[in-house]
Amino acid sequence: MNGLRATFGRELRAYFVSPLAYVVLFFVLVIHGFVFTTILSYLSDPRSAGEPQSLFQLFYGGTIFSWLIFWIIPPLLTMRLLAEERRSGSIESLMTAPVSETEVVLGKYLASLFFYACLWLPTILYVLLIARSNSIDWGPILGAQIAAVLIGGLFLAIGIWCSAASKNQIVAGVSAFAVVLLLTALSFLDGLVSDPALKAVLGHVNLFHVIDEPAKGIVDTRRLMYPLSLIGFFLFLASRTLAAKKWR
Repeated sequence: MNGLRATFGRELRAYFVSPLAYVVLFFVLVIHGFVFTTILSYLSDPRSAGEPQSLFQLFYGGTIFSWLIFWIIPPLLTMRLLAEERRSGSIESLMTAPVSETEVVLGKYLASLFFYACLWLPTILYVLLIARSNSIDWGPILGAQIAAVLIGGLFLAIGIWCSAASKNQIVAGVSAFAVVLLLTALSFLDGLVSDPALKAVLGHVNLFHVIDEPAKGIVDTRRLMYPLSLIGFFLFLASRTLAAKKWR
């Protein structure tokens, strides 16, 4: 546990002093601002019959721009975490310390997840802005926020695994991006089949449902099991991969 806390603190400090972190923050703020103003302008048109709640249903994962954040940011945040340590050789001194591979992986993962969650905090300002002149339901908005962090957490776990498997952080980032896109592509399968039983099965691997249902006020804990299971799976893979490559 001490190793996990030490790794978490070290990586979190590294995030907040890294120039890349502030480039990522700027990119996310620009995308969020663009998406919010675009959706707001569209729903302000009398012909759209838009409501404040539909604004946030679109904002959290309802547009391609929202998914750009899910696809691009996690690989950027995780590509260096283990790949750079392996390339520089610092992983050897880290692994000879009284800390396990699991603690190293979890510490780095939790630091990246905390920083990623911080990227979504400014979106609360948009909610408060709308709440000044409209009545809104905070439940779906909170649910969508949590789902956005959960999907990001899944993609961060994939990034950690790819970083553990490579000594080159660029290769790790591109590999994570490819796996993330492949996993997202599975979400379209249930729309391509007509068999009800198969459609129901494929519906459980649809990541779009993970965020759009909470944004509509639908609470289904079964939706959470798929990303949570995959997070555990990819973190386990990262730990085993790191252990296998420890002395190579």
